[in-house]
Amino acid sequence: MWVAVDAMSGDHGPECIVEGAVAASNDWGCKVVLVGREEDLVEILLKYNFDSDNIKVVHASEIIDMNDSPSVAVRALEDSSIVQAVKLVASKECVGIFSPGNTGATMAAALLHMGRIRKVMRPPIAAPIPRESGAPMVLLDAGANVDCKPEYLVQFALMGDIYAQEVLGIKEPRVGLLSNGEEDKKGNSVTLKAFEKLKKIKQIRFIGNVEGRDLYGSGRLVDVVVCDGFIGNIVLKATEGLSKSIFNVLRDNIRESNLAQTGALLLKPTFTAVKKRLDYAEYGGALLLGVEGTCMIGHGSSNAQAVKNAVRVITECAKHEMNGKIEHIMNEVRV
Repeated sequence: MWVAVDAMSGDHGPECIVEGAVAASNDWGCKVVLVGREEDLVEILLKYNFDSDNIKVVHASEIIDMNDSPSVAVRALEDSSIVQAVKLVASKECVGIFSPGNTGATMAAALLHMGRIRKVMRPPIAAPIPRESGAPMVLLDAGANVDCKPEYLVQFALMGDIYAQEVLGIKEPRVGLLSNGEEDKKGNSVTLKAFEKLKKIKQIRFIGNVEGRDLYGSGRLVDVVVCDGFIGNIVLKATEGLSKSIFNVLRDNIRESNLAQTGALLLKPTFTAVKKRLDYAEYGGALLLGVEGTCMIGHGSSNAQAVKNAVRVITECAKHEMNGKIEHIMNEVRV
């Protein structure tokens, strides 16, 4: 099960991507195809010891920049690392792709070359968000579809349920619809119609509407939260910003207090544990569900740990035949 990795994108350059790929190979036996400028990647690989049967390089001469127009770049830059990595999945040479690059370009390339699973109306982005308990909650759509029909939200719930089971190991995921109140009649016209459809579906454990406070474990317990991509992306970015702010405030207050001299070393293990629990790198990235093959979109600042875990998750998706299960539920449930 080869995993294609776009090695030229992201904020930190190919060095940390190669480091993560080598770690995935050495620690878990994963097979990785590094896609990018061959000369650069081969030179970086010389720094590491690894099984040469598990890592290979495919040359791609071009790079899609974060500021490039996705639809234009995917067609104009055919030899970019994103497009060539996606084509490896489309041709079945790899089971999935990871890219920390231009999100729109990765999505556009996946839809153009990999295509959708049969009967999937709109592929959503499924983002794992850490909670108090340590186990993540799945938020979808996290930004792929800003305008949604009720039927889209129903399919998001079905795909999110499978993701939570197969990747996160949750046996009976609790699925909620994000709204401005728990009451059945709260929400806009789209969520109200989606609510009526979701409560009739027996294949998932639908618990009704959930509110923003439920996302992180302080309210109702929910494992999969469904919303349109406009709201989902705002929630995701607000969550990232708030978590950084909390850590910065705590750090600054500790520095200004007596703890800076007397207790900082004692607190360090606690802060390390908390940071690990809340670190996006533990999950690799966000999956674009509903496309043929596995497509994981990484954060632009993805480090080696994120790359390593992304390769692992993509491999697990293939082993669990997640796409086959998505296709099955799409055929079984009429929305």
